[in-house]
Amino acid sequence: MRSIYFRKITPIFICFFLFACEEREKHNTVNKEDVAGLPNIIILLADDLGYGDLSIYGSQSIETPNIDALAREGMRFSQFYSGSAVCSPSRACLLTGKYPLRYDIRQHFNDNEEHLPETSITLPKLLRDNGYKTVHIGKWHLGGLRPIDFEARAAGNTANPGPLQHGFDHYLTSIEGAPTRPKLIKERKLYREGGKYMIRNDRRADTINKHWTEIKVDEAISKIDIYQNENAPFFINLWFDVPHTPYEPAPEPHLSKYKKLGATGDQLYFRSMVSHLDANIGRLISYLKEKGIFENTIILFTSDNGPAFQGSPGPFSGGKTDLHEGGLRVPMLAVWKGRIPENTHSFNTLHMADILPTLADAVGINIDNLEIDGISALPLLENNNYVEREALYWQMDLYKGFQNQGPKPLPYATSGIVQGKWKMLMDSTGPAALYDLAQDHRELYNLKGKHPFVEKELSSKLEDFLMAKRDTTGFIEIK
Repeated sequence: MRSIYFRKITPIFICFFLFACEEREKHNTVNKEDVAGLPNIIILLADDLGYGDLSIYGSQSIETPNIDALAREGMRFSQFYSGSAVCSPSRACLLTGKYPLRYDIRQHFNDNEEHLPETSITLPKLLRDNGYKTVHIGKWHLGGLRPIDFEARAAGNTANPGPLQHGFDHYLTSIEGAPTRPKLIKERKLYREGGKYMIRNDRRADTINKHWTEIKVDEAISKIDIYQNENAPFFINLWFDVPHTPYEPAPEPHLSKYKKLGATGDQLYFRSMVSHLDANIGRLISYLKEKGIFENTIILFTSDNGPAFQGSPGPFSGGKTDLHEGGLRVPMLAVWKGRIPENTHSFNTLHMADILPTLADAVGINIDNLEIDGISALPLLENNNYVEREALYWQMDLYKGFQNQGPKPLPYATSGIVQGKWKMLMDSTGPAALYDLAQDHRELYNLKGKHPFVEKELSSKLEDFLMAKRDTTGFIEIK
């Protein structure tokens, strides 16, 4: 088949699988003295949360007091870009520090044979190798969580890789694939009945009769308690499904709050879901503070892509499935008590690929030998200094439908580049738009043809990125 992640399992993959448990034991034998004082790490990832869906980012319809308070504990970013305008590519980017096209991931996974290659070097693998306990909780959408996959792994047979194969010691997720997930989405029961269809470490988990968002935070608190007793640093990768469809009424008081304000239908449910997410993040942060863990924990909060349907892109054009700013620019908060200045706001350009190298730098992991696209933003986080960087790239299959309100913005594009203040969008025939983001962040004025030298430079770089060959590890060499 056409892409790297569709390859059949090779004998090398089989060897990886057979020795997986043994290797996890080896990775967790780092001396306690070597990890003493290392910061804990929590990544909070929302799903389809738009730039304009948080009150601290200007929402006029949803109150998010807990996320707002968290933002004031650290640094908030105005120009943070997701890895893609859809789900799976962004998640692959976050975990690997590479552009999704490195693995030929150009659209969201359909819960079939697609998966992130097991040979990928991921953030949890790096952290686990250096003494961290690593946990994934919540949405995954990177393959390997269909019953055919996790049941095969549990039986000791070969299967597409899941969270355990990508470096996590423990995971709790929903079952992915048909018929479970499509049925829950169609019946609008993903959140209210999600506790009936969970997998924990390749085994069906017992039913928990609670809201799926609350179950996730409960699981995180439970694992943190265990690791605190073991004096082990932890990495919690907490990926929420909210506010992705289906739109469902969140528990009280969140639904009544917005009903009283006149919201109805899916917009009412959407607002209640974001508000409920905010409350549960507040519950997690309160727990960290009560236990004295907050001060030594790096916390990042962001979204996998721009908003869908009921969400807001804020001042930008576009949304999910679209490469205009509304589909790519998302909220981003970074908190580390005593290291990241409180209540600061950065206009620096950062990308989701920067998360891996930044966290590696923060905990002292040398990754100079890795081929990644991101850069460490630690100096920026600690001092809010301007950071020079190379061009940023996006590539995505064309989605004919637009998952936000109104018509899909023109021009349609399948790739994009941002370099400094300039942004270019390209379609299959060549440059489609050129924007000066410093003057026109709403992308209202297409300057194509008016800056030929800029256009030539950006299109050349973008074409090199798109045409570069992939090597056997799935990495593209950029000229």
